Amino acid sequence: MAPRGDLSDSQFVTAAGVRVHYKEVGEGYPVICLHGAGPGANSESNFRRNVGALSGRFRAVLVDMPQFGKSEKVPIDEGRLGFNARVMDAFMTETGIERAHYIGNSMGGQVALKLAIDKPERVDRLVVLGPGAINNPIFVPSPLEGIKLIADYYKGEGPTREKLRKLLDTLVYDSSFLTDEVVEERFQTTIEPDNLELFAKRQGRYKKEDLYADLGRIESPTLIVWGMDDRFGALDVGLQMTRLMKRAQMHIFARCGHWAQVEHAEAFNRLVIGFLSD
Repeated sequence: MAPRGDLSDSQFVTAAGVRVHYKEVGEGYPVICLHGAGPGANSESNFRRNVGALSGRFRAVLVDMPQFGKSEKVPIDEGRLGFNARVMDAFMTETGIERAHYIGNSMGGQVALKLAIDKPERVDRLVVLGPGAINNPIFVPSPLEGIKLIADYYKGEGPTREKLRKLLDTLVYDSSFLTDEVVEERFQTTIEPDNLELFAKRQGRYKKEDLYADLGRIESPTLIVWGMDDRFGALDVGLQMTRLMKRAQMHIFARCGHWAQVEHAEAFNRLVIGFLSD
C-alpha cells in the first residue's frame, strides 16, 4: 500500500471482478468519497478542495467507481446503484476497511445510500450532496436540465468542448469556478477511447432505481447537503429524504448549484468535519 500522505499515488484493487482505482491520504478513521456521474468525473476532481481538510482528521479514500476515472470501463446491465454498492462492499473487504463514513456527491451519494440499505454494517455516518434518490420530484419537471445534458453528451456529434462547458455551467451557481483548465481536463477524459466505446456505442440506458421505499431503513446518521440553485437535483427530493430518513438533517447553501463542496468549500469542510466528528 502506498503512503497515506501522498495523493499523487494511484492504487488499484479488484473488487467484485472490477479493477477499481483509488487514492488515499491521511490517517485515522476511514472516510470514503464517491464522485458524481457527469462526463469525465472522478473522485479526485470532485473532492480536490476538500481532501486537504478531511485528511487532517481522517483517512480519506477517494474511489473512482466503475466506468469512471481510472477504474475499469465495464458495461452495467443492471441497476447502477445496486451494482456499485456491491463493488464498494467488495472494495472495503479487499482494502481491509470494515466500516467507514461515506461522502457521496450526486450519483455517489445514491450509491452510498444504497450501500447503507443493503449492507448497514459497512456505513457509519453519511454525507450526501444532491443525490437524486427519489425519481419523482414534486415541484420541478423530471428529468432536470443537467440530467438531460448528461444524457445527450455522447449522442449526435458526440463530445465537444462546447457541450461539456454548457453541461458544467449547470453544475454551479458561479461559473468562475469553470476555468479553461477544468473544462479541458474533463473533456480529454471524455474522449478517451474506452469512454467513447462504452458510452457512445455499448452502454444503454440504466435500469432506474428509486430508493424512496427503503430510505426509512437507513440507520446511519445522515447529513443531506443541497444547493438552493441546483439544476441537477431537485431540492424537494432532499426535503422528502429528510422526512423519510430516521436520523437525517439537511443543510442548504444559498447561491450554490450541484457542487457545494466546490463552490462553498471552506464552509462545507467545516460542516462535514463537524458532523463526522460528532
